Amino acid sequence: MKTKLLIITALLLGSLTLTAQRRVLNVPELPGYVTLKCDFHMHTVFSDGNVWPTQRIGEAWRDGLDAVSITDHVEYQPKKQYIPTDHSGAWTIAKSTAADYNIILVKGSEITRKMPPGHLNALFISEPDSLVKDDFMKVIEAAIAQGAFIQWNHPGWKSQQPDGIPRMYDVHMELISKGWLHGIEYYNDVEYYPLVMDMCRDNKLALMGNSDVHGVISEEFAAPDYSHRPMTLVFAKERTHESLREAMFAGRTAVWYGDRLAAFEEFAVPLFKSVIKAGAPFKDDGKTIKFELVNSSDIPMKLSGGPQGAPAVLTVPARGMVVITADRKFLAEPITYSVDNIITGSDSVLKVQISPATR
Repeated sequence: MKTKLLIITALLLGSLTLTAQRRVLNVPELPGYVTLKCDFHMHTVFSDGNVWPTQRIGEAWRDGLDAVSITDHVEYQPKKQYIPTDHSGAWTIAKSTAADYNIILVKGSEITRKMPPGHLNALFISEPDSLVKDDFMKVIEAAIAQGAFIQWNHPGWKSQQPDGIPRMYDVHMELISKGWLHGIEYYNDVEYYPLVMDMCRDNKLALMGNSDVHGVISEEFAAPDYSHRPMTLVFAKERTHESLREAMFAGRTAVWYGDRLAAFEEFAVPLFKSVIKAGAPFKDDGKTIKFELVNSSDIPMKLSGGPQGAPAVLTVPARGMVVITADRKFLAEPITYSVDNIITGSDSVLKVQISPATR
């Protein structure tokens, strides 16, 4: 009787979530691609999460996401007394709701091992039951045979890496050499690991960032401490399951967390240019000029290191603008800035040049 009540309550909560208002997220675009807002690491009652699968879809819809993956643990089901072990259960329950709400649902599972190798998500799989094996490499081989994208989760998680510093072990290098590791979480839950930027760049892996949510997302990432859940931005050719997968294997990703964006420079430069626009000078007194700098995204842009004759620091607020007063010489030469909240490496941020538009 208790099991029936639990399931009925979970179903009701899942359906009620979908009545909420959907948030529209304004994020940077990569020219020629669409930006898909994604969370590829979430849990439900089918492992150690506390919500029903349809609740995860409702939360994603409300939060303005385009794609998600429910990645319940293969090896760990602490609620099996009440919820039978079914490695496809969450996906099966959620898929029709995802279709109704235009959410791309990626089938996935979390492979749960001690470090090394740690925890890894297998995404875009078809048969999670095939991952139930003792031999770790056989598990990955089975996932790869299904076309899986393998993501290494929270590499600096202190429960497995006490000093909090992510590092590659021999097993990770073996996976890379075989082409069996495709991305690493730079951001997980409330932690980020700067060294992952270098690890991904050096090994041509995708940057990933996810919530790893176990409870109710709005409670775990509540305002005012959080303006949104962490997410992976994927630059896909189209808003489809197939294009999403292609983009991830191609490494066209960035991570948005808090007011920060982590992206390799090849993506960070066009992303910044897609949302920051300088207007033509509206005042020119012969010595100084004034012009507007507009930000069309939900990410405030925090600039520093401005040259003499221009503001040393400034913040262009999310969906807002600032007026820049600068020396007239900047009609002929750009103003250079560091964008402190666009991270391009473990110890580097984006450098940009801003010039007022010509009339």
